[in-house]
Amino acid sequence: MRSKKYQELENNGVTGDELREKIVEGMADAEATRGSAELQEVSGEIKEAKGETQSAASMIVEWTKGIALALVCAVVILQFIKPTVVQQHSMEPNFYTNDYLFISKQAYRLFRGTPQLGDVIVFSTEQADGTEKLLIKRVIGTPGDEISIAGGKVYLNGKIIDDSYTKDGTTNGDIDKLIVPSDAVFCLGDNRLISIDSRSDDVGLVSYEDILGKVVFRLLPLSNMGAIDNPYDEE
Repeated sequence: MRSKKYQELENNGVTGDELREKIVEGMADAEATRGSAELQEVSGEIKEAKGETQSAASMIVEWTKGIALALVCAVVILQFIKPTVVQQHSMEPNFYTNDYLFISKQAYRLFRGTPQLGDVIVFSTEQADGTEKLLIKRVIGTPGDEISIAGGKVYLNGKIIDDSYTKDGTTNGDIDKLIVPSDAVFCLGDNRLISIDSRSDDVGLVSYEDILGKVVFRLLPLSNMGAIDNPYDEE
């Protein structure tokens, strides 16, 4: 059975070789049309794939930028803030084991401050075996202060200081008119009966160069989250 196109050509008086040529041309045009459509479809798929690749690459670039920025921020923050976790009981009832704290590393350096009465600091001390240990204590005496301990009370420049914030409200030991040197502080734990601090030869006076920083914020537990209060600040 002849095709409709073939019959149309015969009806128009096209026969023989000319008819065959027309048919071949028609077939070639149809094939070219199909090829063009397929080429356009493939080109569209390539463009779509290229767009997806560019989108994925852009996303990777943005992620990389975000990660790099986060790392830079972390490095900068760590120059100022050091996290630490309380390991002992010597600062109870104000700091407990596993309290997560932030230390201002620049409190006494970049900001040119000096330790004040009531500041809570973290410092390093050398152990008997030569290793270093970090301790958290409260500053009681600053350069030039006179410290005495007698009868369970602490005397600062001849006056009894408030110890109502401590665990037992009493301080054991005996110190007679110790003058704090210009480059150190005298520190006590809030749990005075068990704390190993400046009363002990194992710790002694704390040199400025051994102070890592001032405790400024408690993150955990969440129930006690917030800035660290100083019991000696004037209201």
